[in-house]
Amino acid sequence: MKVSADRCHHCGACVGSCPQNAIFMNDFILEFGEACNKCRRCIKVCPVAAISEEE
Repeated sequence: MKVSADRCHHCGACVGSCPQNAIFMNDFILEFGEACNKCRRCIKVCPVAAISEEE
């Protein structure tokens, strides 16, 4: 997953939505752990469309 740093407001909606607990906020930077299975829930809940799939 890819995060647009200029769009992300660090609201934590994505962190709370992850069923694998694979999203972490470290010093206001989102990181996706190895447990991420790309279910896309974080993309759906992000209020500012800051998350997308990696290409």
